[in-house]
Amino acid sequence: MCGIVGYIGNQDSKEILLKGLEKLEYRGYDSAGIAVMNDNGVQVFKEKGRIADLRNIVDEDVMANTGIGHTRWATHGVPSTVNAHPHQSNSGRFTLVHNGVIENYDILKREYLQGVALKSDTDTEIIVQLIDLFVNEGFTAEEAFRKTLTHLKGSYAIALLDAENNETIFVAKNKSPLLVGLGETFNVVASDAMAMLQVTDQYVELMDKEIVIVTKEEVKIQTLNGEEISRDPYTAELDASDIEKGTYPHYMLKEIDEQPLVMRKIIQKYQGDNEELTIDQEIVEAMNNADRIYIIAAGTSYHAGLVGKQFIEKIAEIPVEVHISSEFGYNMPLLSKKPLFIFISQSGETADSRAVLVSVKEMGHKALTITNVPGSTLSREADYTLLLHAGPEIAVASTKAYTAQIAVLSILAEVTAKSRGLELGFNLVQELGIVANAMEVLCDSKEEFEDIASKFLSTTRNAFFIGRGIDFYVGLEGALKLKEISYIQAEGFAGGELKHGTIALIENGTPIIALATQESVNLSIRGNVKEVAARGANPCIISMKGLETEEDSFIIPEVNELLTPLISVIPLQLISYYAALHRECDVDKPRNLAKSVTVE
Repeated sequence: MCGIVGYIGNQDSKEILLKGLEKLEYRGYDSAGIAVMNDNGVQVFKEKGRIADLRNIVDEDVMANTGIGHTRWATHGVPSTVNAHPHQSNSGRFTLVHNGVIENYDILKREYLQGVALKSDTDTEIIVQLIDLFVNEGFTAEEAFRKTLTHLKGSYAIALLDAENNETIFVAKNKSPLLVGLGETFNVVASDAMAMLQVTDQYVELMDKEIVIVTKEEVKIQTLNGEEISRDPYTAELDASDIEKGTYPHYMLKEIDEQPLVMRKIIQKYQGDNEELTIDQEIVEAMNNADRIYIIAAGTSYHAGLVGKQFIEKIAEIPVEVHISSEFGYNMPLLSKKPLFIFISQSGETADSRAVLVSVKEMGHKALTITNVPGSTLSREADYTLLLHAGPEIAVASTKAYTAQIAVLSILAEVTAKSRGLELGFNLVQELGIVANAMEVLCDSKEEFEDIASKFLSTTRNAFFIGRGIDFYVGLEGALKLKEISYIQAEGFAGGELKHGTIALIENGTPIIALATQESVNLSIRGNVKEVAARGANPCIISMKGLETEEDSFIIPEVNELLTPLISVIPLQLISYYAALHRECDVDKPRNLAKSVTVE
């Protein structure tokens, strides 16, 4: 992985490919490359590092109407120019880019490529060398492509050039996302519609184990067996301005500031004609028919799921389990008799979650996906979808998608509860409106959070986040944000667990970020703060108005206690942002990370 673009048409492809790759930079990558093809053959340009470095080596004099490009996030082989995509066969005839992981690449190498000199350490090169091998055995390029695909186990999104046919791009996918975009005198390939929004908003979704023959005049979709498939395009509803930074120095800061707007948009999208919150009745019935909910997610989405568990159990009174998708897929617990699975994913392409979805669907269970991306794999393959309506999230560290997930989960809980005749005791629409206003207050307090980051995190090598109850879950997310973008070793803990081992790590000056937004455990968490302070820690308490004391570093506006994660996380997002900024880290594209994790 991480990103693919392709173009075939009448224009010079170089700049289109480079701009497309720049739109995919948010996914995270360690190298990039393009291959362009004309009557004189194929030329490859690739470089370790940023796309700006790639631009510096691309020959501006080369004119080519066909090309493919790639940003790589290393899975096999260290980040290097040699391991960067595109990869070429030894004959030079075939050039290929690939997202995903070929699980049996080592077996294929031993069985078919013993005498072939490989240039890289990647699983990807095995694919292009196999195609070349089968062509040498007498197959046509298309036949060799098909035959190679039948041998691959794992995930792939592939775009292939044949130097002897400069009017075609061969495309295929399995488990990894890939789209074909349509134009009047051209067609494009992209792993994300955002990449090619510059030239088209018309896209065709590709399904697993499909092959696509792309020319500038047509797009021909087939199964591996050669059966032709007809599929209508859809319009990518993306505003180009949404994927630009505007006056902001970083996407992350822009997306933090967009959270109040996202809250109001979610309210608007989920309000019915009578101003009551509403969701698809089939989803409500699925919730009510379930004897247990299983939330499956990863990373930030997992943390949102932990908060969602509180909503569904306390508001709708349905038992909930929350599981890390990468673990659940290989170590499935004993399931209840009537489970409903909820998959939470910003991109809707998380490979670990998709593996679980495939398994539970084979078992005959119902599944709901909560995602930011309509038409994504998890959305298409689940029975139901709830959209986040957060707009494109570009920064690798998720912010507005996290709060959008929590808001949508609260709506799911509220609508389900009302259908069960349960009383909430508060008006969720009004409370979310109060949350949006509180978010604005916090987003306007950047200077104070920058001061906190400077005071507590400027030189530290580690930090701890503590809380009790729902604050503990927010602390997990705060620790993840800090470690993601500032590279400070940060961990989140339940306040009461400190004395069971973690307190041994406390040294003079160790920063402790404590959340105190829940009245029932307010005194308990403050007692935990005293424990670490007595051992030399440097505590920073973030409390909610009404629970504050003079020793607190920041007081957030008062909102409904159950909804505090929607606003208590914003100080943690901003503190992490400024800590990374002070350490001169790449805020939007932290090292080693990818935005959309499309490999298991």
